[in-house]
Amino acid sequence: MSIALQRCINPGCAAEYDVLQTLPKCPKCGNLLDVDYDWDRMRLPDRADRLGRLAAWPSGGPGSVSGVWRFGDLLPFAPADKRVSIGEGRTQLRPSPRTASYVGVGSDCLRLQYEGLNPSGSFKDNGMAGAFTHANLVGARVAACASTGNTSASLAAFASASGLMRAIIFIGDGKIAYGKLSQALDYGAATLLVKGDFDDAMARVQEVCAEEGIYLVNSVNPFRLEGQKTTMYRVLEGLDWRLPDWIVCPGGNLGNSSAFGKALYELYDHGLIAKLPRLAVVNSAGAPTLSRLVNQKGLKWNGGRVDDAVISSYYAGLDARGEKARTLASAIEINRPVNLKKCLRALERANGVVLEATDQEILDAKAWIARDGLGCEPASAASVAGAKILVERGVIDKDSLVIAILTGHQLKDPHATVAYHSYAEDKLRADYGEFGVASSRFANRPMPVANSLGDIIDAIRGIS
Repeated sequence: MSIALQRCINPGCAAEYDVLQTLPKCPKCGNLLDVDYDWDRMRLPDRADRLGRLAAWPSGGPGSVSGVWRFGDLLPFAPADKRVSIGEGRTQLRPSPRTASYVGVGSDCLRLQYEGLNPSGSFKDNGMAGAFTHANLVGARVAACASTGNTSASLAAFASASGLMRAIIFIGDGKIAYGKLSQALDYGAATLLVKGDFDDAMARVQEVCAEEGIYLVNSVNPFRLEGQKTTMYRVLEGLDWRLPDWIVCPGGNLGNSSAFGKALYELYDHGLIAKLPRLAVVNSAGAPTLSRLVNQKGLKWNGGRVDDAVISSYYAGLDARGEKARTLASAIEINRPVNLKKCLRALERANGVVLEATDQEILDAKAWIARDGLGCEPASAASVAGAKILVERGVIDKDSLVIAILTGHQLKDPHATVAYHSYAEDKLRADYGEFGVASSRFANRPMPVANSLGDIIDAIRGIS
């Protein structure tokens, strides 16, 4: 085979396709596709700690500032002159002692991987570097996505910064935080507000892209997940290639969990790491599809023999009840995750678990994360909320090394943050009670003071 190709994830099909084909799903069986490589022909070091050390680009080129293409030897599906970067992946892994105490692990046992430092403010830029590069490789001139906000911001940023193609964005009407919508509009993307939620927008964008020959950059696109894999490389690099015990991430469309699993078991299968960290995927209780399917319905990857009837029955039940995802963690407000099967595969390979966190637990965790100087949007805090729950249940040991992924910046979705810290609890319940948010026990409340020197000094002296 060539050094890179696309392969159906269904072992019973395993059909192969050229990387120059644009295929959202396998034409033969309808399952998702992987980007796969001839590992024997790839330029790999003999030790993991040498990964990413060589410049993936000529000095001064985009690779010198990209935390994705710095690891280009691990995703060689496009030549260097086709790779697209806006400086993504220059993120950080931070020790977080205050948050560790909240989670219930040792002060040196929790690290927060902060993807909010990406150019558009979320992890999506990692994946967009991969998808946009493939779009450039195949000569696309228009790209589209459905989005709860972060994907739209990233696509719009890549389109405007590169000048390579136009961006069209499908958003569920009223289902996007203003911080994210402002990015899509400001960057010049054509923005369509579809009557419905994300799942409706996702269905329509796939139909439109198929009908009009538009390049789809949602995470159903396997090249998106190749870019997202690099978060795991940076995590391991940040640990000086010490392997963590757990990776905990939010579960929305399940692109991150799928990509993280693929990154880790590829390194493991090719002898570059000695074990696989365990994976935990945290749903919001208001968007619990993965949790319900895995924990209540017993759905498994099962070596690729996924019981599709269980999935179809569950979705039919959602439709019959008119049940929509509903959570303050808007980035993971998704009922029909497109990467469900890839996530199931990652869970099987990494001995993973799935759980739910309430919006109350998510906002409480978010307040603690900020005490370590990291501002994240609500969906990001699901990872820390989930880690705390798993420690309390005894699933995660208190001396385990835990990596919690913070997917997006605080300013992506500030409304709930301001409400949590400033509203009286009766108003908080009135405005957010439908999300199960009734208290703000970790609030840092603003203090009203008179326009008087004496009153202001008295207020300052009263601060404990």
